[in-house]
Amino acid sequence: MADSKDNLLEQIEFPDDLRKLKENKLSRVCEELREFIIQEAATNPGHLGANLGVVDLTVALHYVYNTPYDQLIWDVGHQAYGHKILTGRRKVFATNRLYKGISGFPKMAESEYDAFGVGHSSTSISAALGLAIASELKGEKDRKVVAVIGDGSMTGGMAFEGLNNAGASKADVLVILNYNNMSIDPNVGGLSKYFIHMQASPTYNSLKTKVWTALGVVPQIGSWARKMLQKQQQLLKSVVFRKSNLFESFGFRYFGPVDGHDVIGLVRILHDLKSIPGPKILHVITKKGKGFAPAEKDATKWHAAPGKFNTVTGEVLTTVTDVPESPKYQYVFGKSIIELANINEKIVGITPAMPSGCSLNMMMNVLPHRTFDVGIAEPHAVTFAAGLAAGGMMPFVNIYSSFMQRSYDQIIHDVALQKLNVVFCMDRAGLVGADGATHHGIFDLAFMRNIPNMTVSAPMDQVELRNMMYTAQLPNKGPFSIRYPRGNGPLIDWEQPFEELPIGQGRQISDGKDIAILTIGHAGNFAVQAVELLKTKGVTCAHYDMRFVVPLDQSILKEVAARFKTIITVEDGIVDGGFGSAIAEYFATSDKQINIVRLGVPMRFVEHGSQNELYTECGFDAAGIVRTVDSLLGNSSK
Repeated sequence: MADSKDNLLEQIEFPDDLRKLKENKLSRVCEELREFIIQEAATNPGHLGANLGVVDLTVALHYVYNTPYDQLIWDVGHQAYGHKILTGRRKVFATNRLYKGISGFPKMAESEYDAFGVGHSSTSISAALGLAIASELKGEKDRKVVAVIGDGSMTGGMAFEGLNNAGASKADVLVILNYNNMSIDPNVGGLSKYFIHMQASPTYNSLKTKVWTALGVVPQIGSWARKMLQKQQQLLKSVVFRKSNLFESFGFRYFGPVDGHDVIGLVRILHDLKSIPGPKILHVITKKGKGFAPAEKDATKWHAAPGKFNTVTGEVLTTVTDVPESPKYQYVFGKSIIELANINEKIVGITPAMPSGCSLNMMMNVLPHRTFDVGIAEPHAVTFAAGLAAGGMMPFVNIYSSFMQRSYDQIIHDVALQKLNVVFCMDRAGLVGADGATHHGIFDLAFMRNIPNMTVSAPMDQVELRNMMYTAQLPNKGPFSIRYPRGNGPLIDWEQPFEELPIGQGRQISDGKDIAILTIGHAGNFAVQAVELLKTKGVTCAHYDMRFVVPLDQSILKEVAARFKTIITVEDGIVDGGFGSAIAEYFATSDKQINIVRLGVPMRFVEHGSQNELYTECGFDAAGIVRTVDSLLGNSSK
């Protein structure tokens, strides 16, 4: 978007600049902000639909509230692009989600306007309450705290815990419920139906129609009275909903529903709410993808831009190549679970609001009665699966690795302790790329391997994924963890018959005499490349794909100990406590003196960038493995 004195957005560096504008200019600011987000996402794809949906709300919030002194929290955070653009980051927004660029989520270290870092859902109300109480304890009576939470995030149990505590505390917190009936996929469950009922209440709409009609009967005062009614609709809604309102029962004063795309109306409502003390809920109705027709039509596809696209037609711009592409791991999972479900009638699929992200929607389309989207409720998903398993079913819990962290107690207490046959298929394991530290699935190998009764596995390719899924659903296998990364597997020819894998048995990929490389999961493919590069230097390596972290293949470890003095372990996960640590612990109890060098994600939070950039940064890509081997052998790496 070119600089111009007629462009209002170009004149706004920080919210103070926005507040200098007259109220009647705000609609234009919203139009320009929406266009700016579309143009940026077209060349640097990121979260689009949710950001377009909250443009008017974002402008209204920064216009009314004295940010950053007043504090805004954006639940999940993938709807905070407008917030970032208005708070000093417009000129660097082209670096959004790129390596060394700004984060795609609110981040306290990035800006004082980001009052709380977010990336996972349902945390905003608890954080807002904490900030509000902190301000109260410090005597900052005039500071306001606002949490913006989507209806999808409201399905998370933590949101209800926050509501329960905040309502009882009487803290001065405003929770804005952004209702658009979407998270990534359409919302499910009783709460979603409740919001729809509130939005289209027959009691409210019937009363409104009757009063409107009655006023029109008296011509002398009808016109004036109807104008007054329009101004008092908020009061009427509050009266109708008060007795049965879920939020009122938590101790919140409820206001709404209101139009989330009327920036002037939002400004006036927010001004009024600032003067009302205590916990409050403002129910705002928005449309995901607002202002961009393709995104409005297909909100799931455009939750995040599916690639670079034409800003007029929405056509995704792709590069044509003659090289056949291998399928993504998630696609192989989606196809394989349908095949397995047709073989084993006890198999059911469960996901916490990620059917399209994990490809469980493929099973949902053909076996809907055996596929369950439980909403953004990861702990519930795991215990629900445990109940199904206790009842004789064979549940597959399909979930992103980083979100599995939210259900750790349920994995231990409800599944592993009872030795229930639940399969955890963790998508997006390892470094995920542009979503950054909040979404990297780097901890699952470390936290799963420390749970008794749990089998912990990771496929190096799509065939192994299929065979691990097949093996996990066989009788009496107990809790079973399978993790695989975001993106494509190495194989084009992957549709092979299922084969049972012996639990705790790896395989040798290549042989050599100089050094041993032990890998787990997809990172083994980096070792394959490294071995070929080292051959050109006259260095030969024995490479083993271990397949299982728990139990370890002790026959391979004994063979390696007998032949090599140095071992390199490679994993796409946190090094401390992960696969390499498991190998080191094994040899710590043996009488063999083995030099073990562990490659993987270092003990820090890795920022965002492409997956390949992050593999390189962490030093376990092919080039990093070659450098390590050269260093250990005293060779110079070129």
